[in-house]
Amino acid sequence: MQIRQIYMVSFSPTGHTRNVARYCAARLVERLAVPVHEISFDLPEDRKKVYTFGPQDLVIAAGPTYAGKLPNKILPAYTENLRGQGTRAVAIVTFGNRSFDNSLAELCDVLQKNDFCPISAGAFVATHAFSDRLAPGRPDEQDLADIRQLADRTADKIRNGTDGRTVISVDGDAAAPYYIPKGMDGKPAKFLKARPKTREDRCVQCGICARNCPMGAISLENPSVPTGTCIKCQRCIRYCPHEAKYFDDPAFLSHVRMLETQYTAKKANVMYW
Repeated sequence: MQIRQIYMVSFSPTGHTRNVARYCAARLVERLAVPVHEISFDLPEDRKKVYTFGPQDLVIAAGPTYAGKLPNKILPAYTENLRGQGTRAVAIVTFGNRSFDNSLAELCDVLQKNDFCPISAGAFVATHAFSDRLAPGRPDEQDLADIRQLADRTADKIRNGTDGRTVISVDGDAAAPYYIPKGMDGKPAKFLKARPKTREDRCVQCGICARNCPMGAISLENPSVPTGTCIKCQRCIRYCPHEAKYFDDPAFLSHVRMLETQYTAKKANVMYW
């Protein structure tokens, strides 16, 4: 059946996942000659609407890898807010040069349970949210070529009528537990309660961090006071124009150092079609 509309759905606090998905979507728009519409799950109000897609839609569903799976606090947006009707889908995850572990398997499983048919999928490396030293400058030109290849293979399956609504098989276990972060000592790094701190001498109370927090966990009246759950997405760090936000939790910093030390080799993207 012909595709008439592409939808791109993403949760992307630092923008890397969204950019990968956008690049894939742009290539599919070019190949299939149909429009694309973006849907964001970034903010709490974005995750209140339920979306239903039909058999002539193509959905690109994208999310970042957090501890080897999709972010657990954002997972309900994918499981509860997306509804297919035999809708073909492209599943995309990003990871910060360690491993995507089971995030892609989890995303494909969620899509299938919601009556989508994943006909292609990919796990792509992007600069880690925790550190610019992890996969710096990625996605790079080779990564973009890989994304184009995924889009081209997807378009070919659709245009040639060879997808047959056959669900692809990807590596990983959707039901596997989360990866346990390690510190420099090799022991579990427990930083669940870590919260961003504020350099009061730099903060101008502009409210950018509060308005852009995916969990709505920063007070607009007093941005230096976290008021809810922090998922360590680093959006407040990345968005602050005055570099007023930072983390000083020892376990968190030890985990970041471990990643920077042990995961320097360039990881490859993995694609399925």
